[in-house]
Amino acid sequence: MADINVIKFDEKGLVPAIAQDCFTGDVLMMAYMNREAVEKTLSTGRAHYFSRSRNKLWLKGEASGNFQEVRAVYYDCDEDTLLLKIHQIGVACHTGERSCFFRRLDKESQESGVRSQEFAELKILSELFETIKQRKKASPEKSYVASLYAKGPDKILAKIEEESAELIDAAKGGKREDIIHEMADLWFHAFVLLGQRDISLQEVLNELKGRSGVSGIEEKASRKKEN
Repeated sequence: MADINVIKFDEKGLVPAIAQDCFTGDVLMMAYMNREAVEKTLSTGRAHYFSRSRNKLWLKGEASGNFQEVRAVYYDCDEDTLLLKIHQIGVACHTGERSCFFRRLDKESQESGVRSQEFAELKILSELFETIKQRKKASPEKSYVASLYAKGPDKILAKIEEESAELIDAAKGGKREDIIHEMADLWFHAFVLLGQRDISLQEVLNELKGRSGVSGIEEKASRKKEN
């Protein structure tokens, strides 16, 4: 257990906690924690908060199913604010919006609009991957993804091989729309493989991040040395 004594709780025994999507970087909500909420969050891996209006501890998602799976907990330089890097199941806001911060006070600039669009596109990948993982619990008779899971890794790998070949054929054909279509199919089935092996999208992104600024030649050479 981490040393919670470093945290400076206020006179009411509370500390503000910001929940941030670990994949997109979006700030999803802000709430308060007391010591017990921090301890529960660290021990269970799910975000717990303290409700000031109800004067009680609460597990985020306990009633709605919109749990927050905690990937990391940081505290700021003044030791009086927490930052939770989370994977949000469902939505964070009680209004049904994904983030509590869905209204803008200042005028949106063109640059920030582009950045918002980039985050939205990342969300599509994240949400698609989460949907694919959830299909493990679905009926193979009613879900295509569930049927792939039921048939096992060989069937999934065969589909990836098939989609790879179709992408290559599309690229040789040169039609832009065909390439886009086949690439989407390949990504989709690659996500199914990740889900089958319980590999998160974040792990793949971390691998890519680790390669940033390293040439492909250097990266391959380093792998040869490790082997």
